Amino acid sequence: MSGIYDDGMIEALRNGAASVLPGWGMGPDASVSLLTVSENATFLASDPVTGANLVLRVHRPGYHTRNEIESELAWINALRASDIVDTPKPCVRGDGNLVAEFDQDGVCRHVVAFEFMPGAEPSADEALVDGFFKLGAISARLHDHARQWKRSVNFVRKSWTFDTTLGANPHWGDWRAAAGLDGENTALLEQVCAHLDHKLSEFGMDNERFGLIHADLRLANLLVDGQRLGVIDFDDCGFGWFGYDFAAAISFIELDPIVPALKEAWIEGYRTISPFSTADADMLDRFVMLRRLLLTAWIASHPETPTAQEMGTDFTAGTIEMAQSYLQAEGVQ
Repeated sequence: MSGIYDDGMIEALRNGAASVLPGWGMGPDASVSLLTVSENATFLASDPVTGANLVLRVHRPGYHTRNEIESELAWINALRASDIVDTPKPCVRGDGNLVAEFDQDGVCRHVVAFEFMPGAEPSADEALVDGFFKLGAISARLHDHARQWKRSVNFVRKSWTFDTTLGANPHWGDWRAAAGLDGENTALLEQVCAHLDHKLSEFGMDNERFGLIHADLRLANLLVDGQRLGVIDFDDCGFGWFGYDFAAAISFIELDPIVPALKEAWIEGYRTISPFSTADADMLDRFVMLRRLLLTAWIASHPETPTAQEMGTDFTAGTIEMAQSYLQAEGVQ
């Protein structure tokens, strides 16, 4: 592993995470081991004396403020209190706080802890269609809650609009920096962006279409345990189009032949809980294209992560293939 999350950095973060464990009631013999590296570094802490397991998330600096992190946890707690979704409980420290801090070479690193939730990431096979029916219903419940929930005046989360995804102020960097792009293909993707900008502007952002969403319901953030479908990692939750939650759910499998069946199942599941209009359904493929370009930007701006290293230029080639099909389907010359 190289870059910001090289082996030395992982060890420094592991030690930092271990240093704040006592605040969550963990003993001195607790072990801390790396689970995943993506936007943040996630560790599993295990106490051999009590048998307790906690999942620790050490936040990447410069992405979320402490207020944004606390706002995420406030929504999770509200969702849990209303029994909206199966998601791990954020753990309160002995001092009453949900967020810990440690200094890492002069940089303040924020840490949060969640109860461990058992389960496995779903596989992209035929059984996933049933899973997406459940996920559609879960998404509808999340969105209905978001429309009705009275947020604190201090609540703040990022917005996922065209401007902050593919436009002038992108949260995840510029897709134009992606490996494997040449002038011709850059022009193709520029054409897609212009079309998406127009269609999203037409669609609008009224309260029935745009609000607080999970924004990262990809397979890696779902946990199957028997009949239960759990949802984890609200780190990217923010204000966006409700249909974007479907697009995020098929991240990295957009070209799989199973996707049309997943879309149909998601819509069907959604409609068991809440209306989802034909106009909303017609936007889903556009949100998928938006998300794919956003992921292309993320990979370009996070080259040190295992995901980016695994995907490489093949992901950019897939984005170009999708863009060509997208413009053809939209009737754009």
